[in-house]
Amino acid sequence: MSEPNSLVAHLIELRSRVMKAFLSVFVVFLCLVYFAQDLYHWLATPLLDTLPEGAEMIATDVASPFFAPFKLTMVLSFFIAIPMVFYQIWGFVAPGLYKNEKRLVAPLLFSSTLLFYLGMAFAYYVVFPLAFAFFSSVAPEGVVINTDISSYLNFVLKIFFAFGLSFEIPVAIVLMCWTGMTTPDALRAKRPYVIVGVFVVGMLLTPPDIISQTLLAIPMWILYEFGIIVGSVYSRPKPDDENNEDEEAETN
Repeated sequence: MSEPNSLVAHLIELRSRVMKAFLSVFVVFLCLVYFAQDLYHWLATPLLDTLPEGAEMIATDVASPFFAPFKLTMVLSFFIAIPMVFYQIWGFVAPGLYKNEKRLVAPLLFSSTLLFYLGMAFAYYVVFPLAFAFFSSVAPEGVVINTDISSYLNFVLKIFFAFGLSFEIPVAIVLMCWTGMTTPDALRAKRPYVIVGVFVVGMLLTPPDIISQTLLAIPMWILYEFGIIVGSVYSRPKPDDENNEDEEAETN
């Protein structure tokens, strides 16, 4: 009877954690919804600053002036509440982890959140001005740039997710080293391929100009090297090292 009771207890706790996570997002949304129009204007500033004189953003759908800022507020509320969401995840899985696992998971949750925020900030303050200036400069003669607000929102959200996930490289490397999927030495050996790969990724995720491609590729490479350094601390010992440790323990 203890196993069914334990399962029910875990399900009840899971439901409680999920409800708290949703509640945190909802509370942030209630605090931000009044400023939805201002938030959208803030998001559109990098584009508005690069548009030619006389150009402006438009709404091609009747409900877009309402739904675009509303959608932005919902997504932004989730981004802001991510620490609370991760805290609920941590609270649910922590009792089942060993002590050494807890020492790793807690810093990873914090660092993954911080890196995701840094990726979004990098996209907004560095990539967007350069990208939108490039797009405005290559418009054919006689073409008036009037970007739809819904299309713009979808575009920038994709870029935010792409850069946020790209900045999670150190977390992914640490996890791979910790689980034994790879080793820091193997990652160092693949450095030439990684350098080429990050520039390819930069080419795919940014406009076709070398400045913005380099601005994404170089941080990804730096994060890769940083991930190797941190991963070497958390990497599993080699089989030979484990055998030596076992032999020393038996001798003692």
